[in-house]
Parts: sequence; structure tokens; C-alpha cells
Amino acid sequence: MRVSFNVDQIPFSVLTEAEKTLLLSRVQYKEFQPLQALITAGKPSEGVFVIHQGRVAESESGSHTDEQLMQQQSAFMHYQTGEYFGSWSVFNGEAIHNFIAVETTICHLIPTETLLELIDSNSLFADYFQRSLTAKREIIAQHTSNSDMADFMLARVVDISIREPLIVEEGTSIEQATGLMREHKADCLLAKKGNRYGMVTGTDLLDAAIIQHLPFTTDVSQVASYRLISIHPDDYLFNALIIMTQQRIERVVVMDAKRTLVGVVELTDVLSHFSSNSHVIGLRVERAQTVAELREASLGLADLIKGLISTGVKTRFVMELLSALNSRILSKLFDLIVPREVHPHVCFIVMGSEGRGEQIMKTDQDNGLIYRDGLDWPQMQEVMNKFTETLISFGFPPCPGNIMVSNPEWVNSTKQWAEKLTRWSQSFDGEATMNLAIASDSKPVAGNAALFKVARNSFFRRVQDNEIFFAHFAKASLRFDTPLTFFGRLKDSVGLDIKKAGVFPIVHGVRSIALENKVSDTNTFKRLEVLVERGVLQKELADNLAEALSYFVQVRLQQQMERYNPDPAEFDETPNEINIKQLTALERQLLRDALSVVKDFKKYLIQRYHLVY
Repeated sequence: MRVSFNVDQIPFSVLTEAEKTLLLSRVQYKEFQPLQALITAGKPSEGVFVIHQGRVAESESGSHTDEQLMQQQSAFMHYQTGEYFGSWSVFNGEAIHNFIAVETTICHLIPTETLLELIDSNSLFADYFQRSLTAKREIIAQHTSNSDMADFMLARVVDISIREPLIVEEGTSIEQATGLMREHKADCLLAKKGNRYGMVTGTDLLDAAIIQHLPFTTDVSQVASYRLISIHPDDYLFNALIIMTQQRIERVVVMDAKRTLVGVVELTDVLSHFSSNSHVIGLRVERAQTVAELREASLGLADLIKGLISTGVKTRFVMELLSALNSRILSKLFDLIVPREVHPHVCFIVMGSEGRGEQIMKTDQDNGLIYRDGLDWPQMQEVMNKFTETLISFGFPPCPGNIMVSNPEWVNSTKQWAEKLTRWSQSFDGEATMNLAIASDSKPVAGNAALFKVARNSFFRRVQDNEIFFAHFAKASLRFDTPLTFFGRLKDSVGLDIKKAGVFPIVHGVRSIALENKVSDTNTFKRLEVLVERGVLQKELADNLAEALSYFVQVRLQQQMERYNPDPAEFDETPNEINIKQLTALERQLLRDALSVVKDFKKYLIQRYHLVY
């Protein structure tokens, strides 16, 4: 019995109703037996084949025997239910590979003339076949999103009710300001001083009168905070939530492109737009008085991740929000465990994916401690051991490479840290290169951040214009093969290490270029944005790298969530392992496209740094 063609699947769902009718009137039903050719190398293709049932192998002409093909030993790509092939052959004029059925296969054939006609009449349909991974993912997002996703993804600051702020001129007394706030039922106001605005909250007024014992006649502008955190009206509302979480504040000032005051957005306004419990977790973290209370708050992150992902929030937004919350948890734990009198003399840093703000699920710890030269703190290692053990109880697995503050190798004075970075940069040893890669993504999260900046700046000066170092450093991006062969075969026993295959080559390649250009940002997405702004990278390349990395993280996260065990003592031993059999046809197609981006990026790095692969 013949089966109908599904026009509601991507990319055919982007067609208009008239175009879908045209397609259905011309699509052809085809059946193929094992070893029968659907497309033959050197000959024109009949069109694009969409598999309804069965399996097709793509291989080079004359590269296989029938027995090898049936045992899937010679093909470098396989296609199965829901996937399509043949479009490249259509655009090229003739096929360069053979496409052979390896089992009984049922397909729908879209004739070449029909495909080209639809491409000519529908730009989105054309983009899907002819343009970049970025364009393809945008099309998929537009045609598969639900209303909740749109709410998270498209809502901007201007879309909600921006509050008109209560503004007082310079010379207004604390007593007058308090009366105005009571009259307008406001819990904050902006004090204008010249061309500047300062924020004053009810707590500020209370502290001024009770703690500082200032006279009620004191000018309120004297107690205002002029370091305002602002956001643009067209910025994403979700970014406002991330900023408030990072800065531990409950309101941001809205400024337009000309730095003209538009209004104020409060946390309650943002939360009313989202169903996320992220700020609830943030409050629990801030209010935790004991390690046990902080641990309880930390364990709520998994449910938050599930909620955000199920709602359809973009992976990059989830990464930014979770990075902010994780930093707050680490900072609070530091406050609870490290004696307060020591805080000005030490700096706790996170490295690797945590340092880049790209870790979502708790994979492993990568952290260290920088302390002031000459510091006398006999209990330092004992406290650091306790810190690591406590993090493990929070669900942060120990680092397999022992890159943790419990390891004395990662507890250094400012001078030692700068010298260690320099020594690693001068060594061609593989371990030294990887240590430097991890350390170059570090960021301070607790203690005295100035200690970190002194060491980092010292290192930046020492590696300036060292072409040999950058070439050697970038070469690590080629360390792992791009496993398009593995992926194409889709064997039941084959798992894909997505970190080695996709994440690491992009992250380390971008890291190398960023370090060469003295980019201080550690986040890969932000590094790409800066490199484009400086004219170092072409925008199309940067956009494709960002989309590919985002997709790798998304696929990995989906399967991590399926394997998640709420017991903090039970860790996922293969956090980067992807079971390809669990991916849909569309997901496999996007994964192939993303891996192709990685392959092209490696070629770019080889040319840029004159590498031998």
C-alpha cells in the first residue's frame, strides 16, 4: 500500500498551501530492493529522495563490494527514515557518489524540476537547502516553536510595562524623598545630580538615617548610587533576568541608544512574564545561612534546567542564567567556608566550561585559588580540601584531571600563577597545552578579583606576538577527528563523544584566536562577537560556529537530562556521550551540518596558523 508524503515536516512545512498542493501532485512513490541504486555517480540525479522506510548508503564509486555494503563497512554516510538526500547532486548537475539501498527501502522522489521550481518561488525553502547552518536553525525555530518558546525568545524589555521612575532634583532632603516615596507608593527613586542619575532605595534611606545617623535634611543625592546597571529597550527580557541574577539586584534602568532615560524595570515585572523559578533559587542561595541550606538550594538547579528546556528557552540563554546562579552558589559557599578575614588576600577562580559560562549540567570541577604573595595562612590547604568535598556533596563531580583547589598544584600565589601560565605557554608538551587551555578560560567568582587580574595581565604581556606559541596552541584543535563517518553509519553500538567531535575544536580554536588578539572575554559566544567587531573573523563564519556550538550543547543537554540522577552522589560517567539512535532524523541532519562546520573551521585554522595536519 502506498504511503502519503508528509508535507508538515521540515523543510516542506515552510511551503505555502499552494506550493504544498503542487508538491503533492508531483511527488513520486518509489520502492528499492537491497543493492539497488537510487543515484549513480557520474549521472544526473532524478531529484531529491525522502526516505519513508529503510536505509540507504552513500559511498564513492567503485569503493565497495556488495558484501561490504550490506555489512556497512564501506559507506561513509547512511540515511534512514525521515532523512533526505540528493539535493547536492541536483545543484551540481550530476552525482559524485553512489546511493545504494542496503535494505528494502520506500522513498518519495521530488523531481528535479519541481524542487527547482519550489526553490525559485519560496525563499525560506531555498535558504534551507542552500544556506548556512545559522539560516537553517532559524527556519526550524520559526516553524517548530510553541507559544512558550516565543514568549521566552522574542519578548523584549519594551514589550512589558516599563515603570516611569520617581525623579527628584539635587537638593531634595532625605525627609522629603521619604515622603515622596510614601506618597507615590514607590520603593525607589532616581536622584538627579547634573546630567547623572543615582538610584536610592528605601533600604538606602533607612541605612542613612539609622546606621549612618545622617540628618534628615541631608541631600538625598549624597546617598544615591550612581553606578547604575542599564539595559536597552530592544534587548531581550530574558537578558534582564540574567543581569539581575548576576548583579544580585532587583531593578535595572532602561536607557535608549542616546543614553536617554526611558524608565525602570523591576524584577517583579520580569518574573510576572516568566514561569521560571530561577530567582526563587537565587533568593534561597542568598538567604542560606548554613552549608546544608545552600546545598538544598543548589540541588534545585536540575529542576530549573528541565523547566527552561521543556519550555523551549534557547540554549545560550540557559547557559548564561545557570552560569550566573552557579557563580552565586560558589561565592556563597566561599563565604561560608573561608574565614572572612582571609577574603581580601585570596581569589577563588573557576576554569574550563564553568569559566566560560558554558556549563549547564554539573559535569566536573575545574577550579583553583590565587593568593597574595607572602600570605601566611597555615590552614589554607585544609580549608580548600573541605571546599572540594563540599562541592562534591552539592553534585559537582570531582575533576578526573584533579584540577581542583584540593590539589596544591592549583593553589598558587599571584607570582606563581603568572609564572606557571608563562611556563605552560613555552612548553610544547601536550599536558602543558591543555592546562593552559583550561586556565586561559578562568574567571574570578569569590575573594579579591584584583589578584586574578594582575596575574592574567602579566601573562598577556609575556605571550604578546609569539607566533610559534599561537600556532602550537591552536594545533590542539585538530587533536580529535571530526567523526562524520561514525555519525553517518549510525551503528547501534556507536556512541559519539560530542565534546571531542564538536565542542572542543570550536571552543579551543576560538580560544586560540581570542588569546592571540588579547580578548579578555572567556565565553566562546562573546569571544566570537568581539572577533567579528574587530574584523578578525568573518560574520558568517562566526555565526555558523556559534550555531554549531549551541546545537552540540543542546543535544548533549537533552541526553544528560534523560540520564540525570537526582542523587548528588551519583554522577553521569559519560556526560559527553551521545546515543545517535535517540536522535530524530531532523536532529541527525542538523548534527551532520554542525559537524561540517567543525570540519571547515579546522581547515581555516590550518591555513591561519600554517599547521600540518
